Amino acid sequence: MRSRIALLVALGLALAACAGPVGAVRTDPKDVLRDLARNATTTGEPGLQTRNVLFEYGLFEAFGERPEAVINELHRAMVARRGDDDLLFALAELSFLHGQAAAKPAYRMAAAVYAYAFLFPEGDGAAPERFDPRVTIAADLYNWALAAAFASEDRSEVIPRGGTFELPFGRIEVAFDPSALRAGDRELYRFIPIAELQVYGMAMVYRRPGLGAPLAASSRPIDSAKPGRDLVAPRLQVPLTALLRISDARRALVAGQPLAARLELHLAWDAESTSIAGERVPLENEPTAALALTLTGAPVIEVEMFGFLGRLSQRLRNRPPLISTTPYRPGLIPVVFVHGTASSVLRWAEMYNRLLADPEIRSRFQFWFFQYDSGNPILLSSLRLREALTAAVARLDPEGKDPALRRMVLIGHSQGGLLVKMQGISSGDRFWNAASRKPLDQLHLSDQTRDLLRRGMFVEPLPEVSRMVFIATPHRGSFVAARNIIATVVRKLLNLPSVLAGVAEDIARNTDAAAVGVNPLLPSAVDNMSPRSRFIRALQEIPIASSVTVNSIIAVEGDGPVEQGDDGVVKYSSAHIEPVESELVVKSSHSTQGNPHTIEEVRRILRLHAGLTTTTAPLER
Repeated sequence: MRSRIALLVALGLALAACAGPVGAVRTDPKDVLRDLARNATTTGEPGLQTRNVLFEYGLFEAFGERPEAVINELHRAMVARRGDDDLLFALAELSFLHGQAAAKPAYRMAAAVYAYAFLFPEGDGAAPERFDPRVTIAADLYNWALAAAFASEDRSEVIPRGGTFELPFGRIEVAFDPSALRAGDRELYRFIPIAELQVYGMAMVYRRPGLGAPLAASSRPIDSAKPGRDLVAPRLQVPLTALLRISDARRALVAGQPLAARLELHLAWDAESTSIAGERVPLENEPTAALALTLTGAPVIEVEMFGFLGRLSQRLRNRPPLISTTPYRPGLIPVVFVHGTASSVLRWAEMYNRLLADPEIRSRFQFWFFQYDSGNPILLSSLRLREALTAAVARLDPEGKDPALRRMVLIGHSQGGLLVKMQGISSGDRFWNAASRKPLDQLHLSDQTRDLLRRGMFVEPLPEVSRMVFIATPHRGSFVAARNIIATVVRKLLNLPSVLAGVAEDIARNTDAAAVGVNPLLPSAVDNMSPRSRFIRALQEIPIASSVTVNSIIAVEGDGPVEQGDDGVVKYSSAHIEPVESELVVKSSHSTQGNPHTIEEVRRILRLHAGLTTTTAPLER
């Protein structure tokens, strides 16, 4: 009897050594969800479902010691069970973890194959349920594994290519059409996996979840001697998605047949989804990360301050005046952003990021940005804007078949708003009379100077422009520009463009022609924006053409009466104009382009312009 009791006690002690107490205690739901969310993509360890599979097959401890043997055994079990989805998911996760840890491309590619087979049974087995948490994890595993499988040796970029790729259980033949490396008249190269990028400096970060490895590619003209029909910014990182389409993946795995696939590149502006196994599947894309990568390392100080003073390096001095974030696409309405003084296109990043996140806006508009030296006389800068827009329309649509190009929206901030207004007025001889007591034809000028003055000072509305949005625009001048010390310093530091050198000499030969009170020196933009300026006084009296719809956004700091307020640079009384379709006053400093209320108002206006549902009036702020 005692021997039996001793045996039972010994057995109990042995069991106690092998297992602890079992129970459940109440805890914070966040802790429970955090444990449930552990998986290869979030914590770098097998998730709950995969741990269950390892325990079910008695392989939990073995995976840490013999990962390849465990993966091989589970693969055989998956084949025996005709493509069991639990095993496919576990194989995808374990293959990815081992491929990354051991730096073995064959297992990275295998992870993509297993995940794809799990997601798309294509007639062999059932697809996972809609609320199965493994669907999102499997898509992320596929996306990451795909980028890793085609990574360069140093893993700094992805190299799209075809060929035969090794797998732990065989091979996969990948077809790739090199023509996919072409986007319009440009060649794509240097593909960066943007899912691995951490974005900084942007208030809003947008990611469109789906299938495929999100990438950002550099681009260059295929034939530099023949500029194409696009305005794509030279440093733009083109967002796209790489997709490996595997034919009958689950069936081939079960049958042990050779695997065949096709690598596809989907440009973000061409498609946002694709058809797989009879269903519409969204393509993963990270537009904010691509935008942030585009702006990484941008020479902000040089572009803004040196550009204002006309002292840009030769490389930047030759930058194109008008750039786009996509190749030209017929049917999309151009939205043209025009920055202000001592500023640059970089100031529109937050607004562009938000507008691009609206699927109905990005499917109806294309975004262009005007670049200029903001210290130049406003008449010269506005002429360059006019010529850039006219040239773009003629180049993109020489036969005039695209009506969307005739519904153009111009959005100008500060001085940029004045350049915008110049595209929608009929000036007559008002600018000329404000500067000269003699008609232009009576002055002693070179033909070049006379032509430049005529084109810059005698303007008519651009027929392509149908809406203007003014943001913190000094229609009656800026009180900061009125300060003599600022205007004097700017004149001393400013380098006017060479095209104006001959103009200055010609004007100097006509000293008796200058209007009373006109400075014989060529004005800077700061001079033009002084409330005392003859230019700004003439411009404020010229109405915008009735064919153009006008919206106004005015920044005012503080809590006092709006009518007496200002944004630190422009008074409300200067920014306020009539008639307008809408006016929104935003509590903000002068640089209000990144203010969320300003951004949402621009979004509302664009939706209205495209005939989309929106509020009937700007929201009160």
